[in-house]
Amino acid sequence: MAISLYKWLLLLPFFTTGNLFSGTPSHEYHPYYVSVTEIEYSHPDQEIQVACKIFTDNFEQALKAMYHTKTDLYHPQDKALLDKQIAGYIQKHLYLKADNKTVKLNYVGYEIEGEAAWCFFSAGNIPAVKNIGVFNDILYEYKKEQVNMMHTRVNGNRKSARLSYPDTSTEFSF
Repeated sequence: MAISLYKWLLLLPFFTTGNLFSGTPSHEYHPYYVSVTEIEYSHPDQEIQVACKIFTDNFEQALKAMYHTKTDLYHPQDKALLDKQIAGYIQKHLYLKADNKTVKLNYVGYEIEGEAAWCFFSAGNIPAVKNIGVFNDILYEYKKEQVNMMHTRVNGNRKSARLSYPDTSTEFSF
């Protein structure tokens, strides 16, 4: 028995706007828990640039749990404090080594893109890179289903890896 187009149109709000009865937006019910970390080495600048893309609802919950405070990435009450919390969280959950030397990530800032936050970091004074080691357990404490995708680019060569709980480390050679 096929459902009519009219009935599908009536049911559509339940699939697109979350739970209509609770008023909860659908992005809080996304079925995937994924972050993307882009790591790029710029030889002319002798710098590693890092960008982490994380679903805002998940990230807000992780920040709330870590700092025991309400967090709103879209409309922060105290932007300087939120920047400090974001930097602290990422620096606790993402470490890099370039050619077996620990890389200190410096927080640059964040911006919102749709339902995700991009968090930016850089590390300078790195003359060359042949190997990048990554520890990444972003949001593992929030959801065991979390998957962390990583993409690296060094001298035009791109390599990728995927970490799923409980795996936390990978290495890229160029």
